Amino acid sequence: MSPDLWMILAFAGLLIAGVPVAFSLALAGAVGIVSGLSPDMLATLGTNTYNSIAKYPLIAIPLFIMTGLIFERAGVALRLVRFAQALIGPRHGGLALVAVLVCMIMGGMSGSGPADAAAVAMVMLPSMTKAGYPRPFSATLIAASASTAILIPPSVALILYSIVVPGVDLRALFAAGLFPGILAGLALLVPALLVSRRYGWEGGTPVAGAEPPKVGDSFRQALPALFAPVLILGGLRSGLFTPTEAAVVAVAYGALVGLFLTRELRLRDLWTLLGEAAVISGVVMLIIALAGIFAWAGTMLGTFRHLAEWIIGLSDSGVLLLILIMLAVLVAGMLLDAISIYLIMMPILIPVMQHFGWNPVWFGILLAMNIAIGQFTPPVAVNLMVTTEIAKIRLEQTVGWALLFVLAMASALALVAIFPQIALWLPGVLGYNV
Repeated sequence: MSPDLWMILAFAGLLIAGVPVAFSLALAGAVGIVSGLSPDMLATLGTNTYNSIAKYPLIAIPLFIMTGLIFERAGVALRLVRFAQALIGPRHGGLALVAVLVCMIMGGMSGSGPADAAAVAMVMLPSMTKAGYPRPFSATLIAASASTAILIPPSVALILYSIVVPGVDLRALFAAGLFPGILAGLALLVPALLVSRRYGWEGGTPVAGAEPPKVGDSFRQALPALFAPVLILGGLRSGLFTPTEAAVVAVAYGALVGLFLTRELRLRDLWTLLGEAAVISGVVMLIIALAGIFAWAGTMLGTFRHLAEWIIGLSDSGVLLLILIMLAVLVAGMLLDAISIYLIMMPILIPVMQHFGWNPVWFGILLAMNIAIGQFTPPVAVNLMVTTEIAKIRLEQTVGWALLFVLAMASALALVAIFPQIALWLPGVLGYNV
């Protein structure tokens, strides 16, 4: 058997055996080194792991994770919900609309789907349940809406994509993700509203007889939260700070909001949140570091080149191969997290992308939309696991609703694939390199 095959089979076997993705990548890379190179090359393991994470833009990942935790603890989600409720008022599907909008706004602060899902579910699920929405529907809608965080800037996944794919401007990626993220949210909203009206959920009266919040008061309370995405994106567009520096600004702004405006955050809480952010960031960085062994071995053995040549040889049609790649990424998204997918698949897909002349910014957004669908598609749906745990229901109860929202977001993905300017127009207007 060739070293390429040994490495791929070792990785697949370790995953099936239940070994965590990070260690599966590292061990499979070591198998590839031993079988195809010299065992002496195992001495490069330390260098490869260090080189994988010794990249300045990666500093933004733990900082944006910290930003999401701070805003969640500062009571921002509750204030956004009240403001959205004041604007929309009681009507069929009103709370469903609120859930989608708040998830999209929260995604513009945290860049993380699971964090977004947790913050919104804690606030929205009780209200939606009282209004007559079934908990499986509510949990699935919030999980699907939270997946837009992978598209709407700042996005942790897009930060990693800009590092893995040489020459891609992160600012262009952030701008390119905005309209597809909004489109994905609207695509989820259409079936949610139709289903709500079909079954008569939330029939035009305030929930539990409560007075709806006033627009003026709720707007003033939500203003600091609404200003956060404006601060981040405005600073990037004006050149005031880089994407990495934007993450620092976001953390500082979130801390000021929580400590002095909402007053729901205490100094001792910051220490706890630093610990939580360190643990989450440690998992992310461990995957990136150990994936460096797999990437180095695959490059030295020519595994990625061989796989790319095999994919290109499947068909002369770029459209057909794009569809096959999207299906493969969708399946991967159902089983793996976004970071692992980028690290495993991009070394293979970059030559394919270059061969067919696909725009790397547009292609990155397509991958992100596909991975977003995987975040709420069983069996391994990270966002859905979070919301079902909060809703106290079983994951299998959400499968039917999940399929409905998968079809909805897949339609948005198809539109972006057919009309690339949906993603590329804004970065082009802003003068970024696309």
